[in-house]
Amino acid sequence: MSTVYILWLRQLKRYFRSRARMIGSLGQPLLFLFALGFGFGPIYQRAGGGNYVQFLAPGIIAMAILFTAIFSRIEIIWDRQFGFLKETLVAPVSRFHIMLGRTLGGATVAALQGVIVFLLSLLAGFRPLSITMLPLAFLFMILVAILFTALGTAIASLLEDLQGFQLIMNFIVMPLFFLSGALFPLQGLPKAIGIAASVDPLSYGVDGLRGTLVNGAHFGLFADFAILGIITALLLAVGGYLFSKIQI
Repeated sequence: MSTVYILWLRQLKRYFRSRARMIGSLGQPLLFLFALGFGFGPIYQRAGGGNYVQFLAPGIIAMAILFTAIFSRIEIIWDRQFGFLKETLVAPVSRFHIMLGRTLGGATVAALQGVIVFLLSLLAGFRPLSITMLPLAFLFMILVAILFTALGTAIASLLEDLQGFQLIMNFIVMPLFFLSGALFPLQGLPKAIGIAASVDPLSYGVDGLRGTLVNGAHFGLFADFAILGIITALLLAVGGYLFSKIQI
């Protein structure tokens, strides 16, 4: 397991060395939080929904984790094109351990992004209802981060060019985000949208964060945790298998 630890640590070093990457990845979540939170806040309040920033912040935290986790896996294609991945794969260690270390490293970075957005959301007026539920909220952040980093790893293992990865990720990420209930309540939706939201794994991450932070779970915290755990385990297995089949 030392390989897992080394690769995990390498991902963290890359993250902290790139200040531009750290700051740039916060731009979109903060734009959504402040522009939508204060822009649609009065409308949401007049509709009887209460404080929109309170509702929106958990969804934006999940959004920050999603985007960072998915797009961090572009490093696999980058390393593959420039030969760095070959040097790693020829090492006498299990490819699954290599994949696991890189995935956990990317997930840690994504979870840190979620924590940073959570702290910045406090400046926007967001207030968690229960301090005692914060550890569970952070656990949901970690689960969401691992899930989507594993998904990104699985897809990156099948592709060889950066442009194709970016196009496919945009095709996947935007529907995942907009159908997750991050921006709107899941109650009372048209049937087709409700079904789409129920099969979207991010919906359970957003719901888990909303349940732990503002006591607004739609599916229930146990269901959120169980479904996220099952999907995460499946994607780690699939990602490990596809990563092991990479040709060098």
